[in-house]
Amino acid sequence: MNRWNDDSNFAMIAAAVRDFQWRPEVRAYEITSPQKIAPYAVAFEAEVTTPVNDLAASGRLVVLHNPAGDNAWDGSTRIVSYTQADVDFDMANDPLLPDVAWSWLIDALRHAGVEHTGTSGTVTTMTSHSFGELETKPDSAEVEIRCSWTVVDEKAMSQHVEAWQELLCQLAGLEPLIDGVIAFSPRIQGRP
Repeated sequence: MNRWNDDSNFAMIAAAVRDFQWRPEVRAYEITSPQKIAPYAVAFEAEVTTPVNDLAASGRLVVLHNPAGDNAWDGSTRIVSYTQADVDFDMANDPLLPDVAWSWLIDALRHAGVEHTGTSGTVTTMTSHSFGELETKPDSAEVEIRCSWTVVDEKAMSQHVEAWQELLCQLAGLEPLIDGVIAFSPRIQGRP
């Protein structure tokens, strides 16, 4: 594959990520991508808000691309993700929470209908109990999912982003969109 094809392939990947239509509850923006992991990368940060919670979940999505392929990835495009959300203190102590949170990722990938390989990651739950002068602060807890997977068909990049959005929204407690329903983003003031 020549250099021109490599650049145009990443351009297609980056355009699919940049042009993705996010749900109205998700505010996403491009951030600086890592420079040393792969020759090409694009990264986004996203926050999910709900009527009950100003910040229900947040995360980062990084799409790495190496036209020459990467043996560790078993492919040329790898998605790396970090998502986190506050959860009920009792829920964080449920021993099934890591398995359930991981199943949200697997279900989101399946629901998006994307082929992928090398799925790996961790689910971490953290609880915090304050003492001393902070003892009036309520107990808090959060769940964090760090994961990555290799993209099999780079033309399906928007479906991979859709799967990541579903995971992020699931963490925020939002229901998945019904098949065939398109979410419209609210209009930005001053723009048609």
